[in-house]
Amino acid sequence: MLYEQLKKRKKELGITTEQLSRLSGIPIGTINKILNGETRSPRYDTLKALENVLFDDADNTKRNIDSVSDSATVCQTQAERKKQGGYTLVDYYALPDERHTELIDGCFYDMASPTSTHQDILLALAFEFELYIRSNKGSCKVLVAPLDVQLDMDDRTIVQPDIVVVCKKEIIMEQKIFGAPDLCIEIVSDSTRKLDYGLKNSKYMNAGVREYWIVDAKREKVVCYNFEGEDYPVIYSFDDIVPVHIYDAKLEIDFSQIKERLL
Repeated sequence: MLYEQLKKRKKELGITTEQLSRLSGIPIGTINKILNGETRSPRYDTLKALENVLFDDADNTKRNIDSVSDSATVCQTQAERKKQGGYTLVDYYALPDERHTELIDGCFYDMASPTSTHQDILLALAFEFELYIRSNKGSCKVLVAPLDVQLDMDDRTIVQPDIVVVCKKEIIMEQKIFGAPDLCIEIVSDSTRKLDYGLKNSKYMNAGVREYWIVDAKREKVVCYNFEGEDYPVIYSFDDIVPVHIYDAKLEIDFSQIKERLL
């Protein structure tokens, strides 16, 4: 049966459910229901995301698993060097200006420089949002990285989403966003994949972000979380039209047009 095949493959790879969740973008609870046989007919997109991880090239999957594990280990080691729970905004603002780093729960995560593909997608998406807002005389603002977002309004987390849409103008400050944007978009790179699918997903949800997109050019998929609706993601391909839920799906992004720019 399907769930038995997935369980067998998961065991062969030695991958934990948490690691599988981070790499696939599927919530842990959903994966457990599938593997336990509770969900007999999972959504096609959910199944496809799990299969992409579990039945990918074994060496590539192992590297991805190791990168997820290594990230947590490095963060823990760094935090142990600090007293009182880890790094804070004082440490963050003391970093060199050229260092592209995020601070999450007291841990530093270094980011790679964006690729041309990353920038193509960022500009295309930002344009679509800006055009819609202006055409409808909207009050929301679309902003792009690098821009500090003090997500939890504490001194232990500063993130830099690739794109944010902010409708509460009172949280927009000169140097940062102080609080949760309405929508966050992360454009995946190899160095950020584990963060975007795993830790940032939970951080954005818990902070009060209304909607979160993970745009994965390598896998040609868009994972969309509507945190005001269902608790599971909807996964689109780069041939689909993706609705924006903070605008009640009145704005739709045609990813096939974005895909054409990447060819």
